[in-house]
Amino acid sequence: MTTAETMIPVTLPDPAGEPALLHELEPVVARNIDRHLTVVRDWNPHDYVPWSEGRDFALLGGEDWRPEDSRMDPAVRASLVVNLLTEDNLPAYHGDFAGTLGRDAAWGEWTNRWTAEEARHGIALRDYLVVTRAVDPVDLERRRLRHMSAGSGGAPGGILETLAYVTFQELATRVAHRNTGAATGCPVGDQLLARIAADENLHMLFYRNLVDAALERAPDATMAAIRNVLLDFRMPGEHQPDFARYSLMIAMAGIYDLRLHHDKVVMPVLRHWRIFERTDFGPAGEAAREDLARFLQGLDRRAARFTEKREERLARSGAARA
Repeated sequence: MTTAETMIPVTLPDPAGEPALLHELEPVVARNIDRHLTVVRDWNPHDYVPWSEGRDFALLGGEDWRPEDSRMDPAVRASLVVNLLTEDNLPAYHGDFAGTLGRDAAWGEWTNRWTAEEARHGIALRDYLVVTRAVDPVDLERRRLRHMSAGSGGAPGGILETLAYVTFQELATRVAHRNTGAATGCPVGDQLLARIAADENLHMLFYRNLVDAALERAPDATMAAIRNVLLDFRMPGEHQPDFARYSLMIAMAGIYDLRLHHDKVVMPVLRHWRIFERTDFGPAGEAAREDLARFLQGLDRRAARFTEKREERLARSGAARA
């Protein structure tokens, strides 16, 4: 992985010029809001919860959660918890977006709409997990309080870095939700997470289109932002409790790992933007693109090593069980 010390310096937009960039991209935002509203499908969280499976907890005369209540594999439970806690931190993300992109005109309209749609995900996931007793609700609430109290960690940078980051992050979230749903072994859970993943895909398309427009207007600065985001990419839930351990469990289960990150998230977006085909970069953009190319080679090697080691570990585990 390329480090900050070995990267070739590139010029990012002067923060003083960001209001002008916001204004220039605003018509693009407005057009994409109109497009989004024609294709998005509104849905109701309560429709995706098997309420008939629910029962009271001890406070109301029932029984509190026990580990045997959950039908989920531990890695799937870990993924469900990570996904939900990430969605729970929506107020922090809204504040970051409003601070970076502004609260006015089309930018503010989109931030509010995006927040409203994302809020459904947390509502539906929590109801599903509590009703089906897939996870310990007391532990989940403690984790939520700790995670939200820590904040978001802040936006990844200025306007361009924020737009580049959320493009990759929304696609990564779509992949994680979709694969988690398939791994639940529960038709209702699979349907719910597929519905959430469909929302995340539309959000990714929105941000991807804005970066398209930014590449046309400021190719070097946008290329630098893409480079910076990918070289230090971190999921928004990284500050939640046990994130590293849960991430390893999720990766070992094949729900989300380096290979998926490289093949299903990073490369499709870069191909759409024609990053390695463009001819409009100046020296700064070319330097950033070279940095990114070296990083991607390293990411591909690390993904291959992880996949190989996982297969070896699973083979040993299977032999031991046999």
